[in-house]
Amino acid sequence: MKQLLLSLASLLLLSPVYAQQAAPLTVEKIMRDPKWIGTSPDNLFWSTDGQTVYFNWNPEKSPADSLYAITLKKHTPVKTLPAERLHIQAKRSGNYNLARTQLVYTYQGDVFLLDLASGKETRITRTAEIESGAAFAFLDTRILFQRSRNLFTWELKTGLIEQLTDFVSGSKPADRPERSTPQEKFLKAQQLELMDVLKDKKAKSDAATAYNDDMPKPERLRSLYLEDKSLGGVDISPDGRFISYRLYRSPSGDNNTIVPAFVTESGYTQDIRSRSKVGAPQGSFESFIYDREKDTVLPVKTADLPGITDRPDYARNDTGKAKPRGAMVSAPIWSDKGTHAVVEVSSQDNKDRWIMQLDAATGKLKLIDRQRDEAWIGGPGIHSRNIGWIDEQTLWFQSEATGYSHLYTYNVSTGKKKALTSGQYEVQDVKPAQDKKHFYILTNAVHPGEKQYYRLPVSGGKAERITSMTGAHTVSLSPDEKWIAYLYSASNKPWEMYLQENKAGAKPMQITDKAQSPEFRTYPWREPQVISFTARDNAKVPARLYLPEASRKNGAAVIFVHGAGYLQNAHKFWSNYFREYMFHNLLTDLGFTVLDIDYRGSAGYGRDWRTGIYRHMGGKDLTDQVDGARFLAQQHGVDPKRIGIYGGSYGGFITLMAMFTTPDDFAAGAALRSVTDWAHYNHGYTSNILNEPYTDTLAYRRSSPIYFADGLKGHLLMCHGMVDTNVHFQDIVRLCQRLIELGKDNWELAVYPVEDHGFTTPSSWTDEYKRILGLFEDVLLK
Repeated sequence: MKQLLLSLASLLLLSPVYAQQAAPLTVEKIMRDPKWIGTSPDNLFWSTDGQTVYFNWNPEKSPADSLYAITLKKHTPVKTLPAERLHIQAKRSGNYNLARTQLVYTYQGDVFLLDLASGKETRITRTAEIESGAAFAFLDTRILFQRSRNLFTWELKTGLIEQLTDFVSGSKPADRPERSTPQEKFLKAQQLELMDVLKDKKAKSDAATAYNDDMPKPERLRSLYLEDKSLGGVDISPDGRFISYRLYRSPSGDNNTIVPAFVTESGYTQDIRSRSKVGAPQGSFESFIYDREKDTVLPVKTADLPGITDRPDYARNDTGKAKPRGAMVSAPIWSDKGTHAVVEVSSQDNKDRWIMQLDAATGKLKLIDRQRDEAWIGGPGIHSRNIGWIDEQTLWFQSEATGYSHLYTYNVSTGKKKALTSGQYEVQDVKPAQDKKHFYILTNAVHPGEKQYYRLPVSGGKAERITSMTGAHTVSLSPDEKWIAYLYSASNKPWEMYLQENKAGAKPMQITDKAQSPEFRTYPWREPQVISFTARDNAKVPARLYLPEASRKNGAAVIFVHGAGYLQNAHKFWSNYFREYMFHNLLTDLGFTVLDIDYRGSAGYGRDWRTGIYRHMGGKDLTDQVDGARFLAQQHGVDPKRIGIYGGSYGGFITLMAMFTTPDDFAAGAALRSVTDWAHYNHGYTSNILNEPYTDTLAYRRSSPIYFADGLKGHLLMCHGMVDTNVHFQDIVRLCQRLIELGKDNWELAVYPVEDHGFTTPSSWTDEYKRILGLFEDVLLK
């Protein structure tokens, strides 16, 4: 009897777990605050002595993350004290001297110097003004910092503070135009002609000015006038002689949009000032070098860059004289001792990137590497100043010249360029070792959907793989390079933190284990199959495939279209689309087959895949969805008449194009926060892909769903946040008006009054996805 009572007690204790295991997934459950899933660490970094790893974490599920730490000896995470956190974070952003024996950083607007061996800290400034950007300069004899947009140095030996620049708003006084009207000039001349007392007073004033002009002048800094432009990119050469800076002139005539916020604390509608639209006037850049030794200012000119007047292919028939395109010059990247400098120059139409050697004494540029892309320049390691020096002669950089982003070196003395990596994969991150004998690189060489960490000799050769688990690794290297701390995830396991010796074959040690809550673990989350299917042009299209059990299979399917365009989701690690991942598990439980496609335009597959949508969004990116639907029908027994499609942002755009231009392939679609007319989106993103609406009207017309709304046949759900500052609510309103005028049925719009582009409230997520699920069940399960 006693044993029976114990057994009953055990069952009662375990019954909640059994209940959780048996409970099916619901939209209400998976769209709760993401804290229910668990808490993953984030933002790993090391202490300056390399003994401690810090990271953001929230195992207590507080309103915000806290800073935690482990040491190499004690692996149990400990929360840091609130008083310590800002100071710890400040050191992370500091800069080392060349010998890496000292660190300089700013904390709460003042400059501090840390001696790494002794741990002694020296406070350099204590001012009401804010200092920033502290670094070593003048070959490590001074500390440089910025205050009120000007550069200052503090000399280590003497403590002398010297101001190096005097940037002044407006124009030089002598250059300022005479503001007197002709009438005022006449009256002034008349007064001096008729009134002797005024004439005498002016003569004395002119004599005093002439006398003062002849007197010795105190030594003063040259004033560098900004006129009506904005200052940026201020930097200095290692020896302190050359100061580089960039001026930006804002465009005139650009018309910014507004986004009304209707649900506000005040009760009044408030207008949020937002962006301009593609094709609006763009600003211009100018770059300069201030030679402190000669007290001269030289422009860095781009009008003579090789190919600066080249027209894009789509405009080759233009008969007018080609003009130099606008370009932006980066701050110089100097070798450690200041022997050489290079700049990265980007054309404003983003079809060219030049790496140029800079002669700072003359402002002259010499070509090292030019990458031309008739679509647009992009890819990992591009446009991020991901350039550096191995020694005083050898530069390293990344380029997509072969079709994949790879690592190169260039010797400025011999002019020899060398590829250190090659193949049909991407180098996604690069960090030189402290001794400059190796690079540490992150690549997807094993599989496009994995991220693995390697050590590569600077001379090239075979890379040594250091990480081993299938999935993705986000790595932070210890200062002494003996250890790595990293975040790791798999497709059905959220990110956790690991610690490992920095060598091949070392055993990973798991540090955190809170990414999956007990409730989350009760469900057997699927590991989707990462497959590829053949598109109509014989391209192999990557995708995630979710297959239901044969007993539950209902013959219907849903295709998910990820957002952003240039993003990867058919990979082997935890997705940023974790809500959609859970929704796909729910759909699969209900018997749906789900396909999640990395269509043309997605990240991770090289240049040709990235630019496959140039001048025609809704072209190959859409036919990849259609071919995916046919693959499901042919290979997985899906009824071709019962296939739905959904996605948000770019995914919403593709959904609209699918429902309007291939209506016989999709019975239902849910388009969320969708671009409906690319002429109304922002300039930076859209002009890369479609050029400008008034120079490439064909590209915009064939890429914008609003022109094809008459093709709607199936059932369409549209959802949009009313405070969307990215894809404006106006976009979907214009499309609704078009559908009304066309007399279309079978469509509806759900609006979310407090939501921006990325929803933040669980109630909005829940409402939206209940509508999506209802649409697919009502239409596809008939």
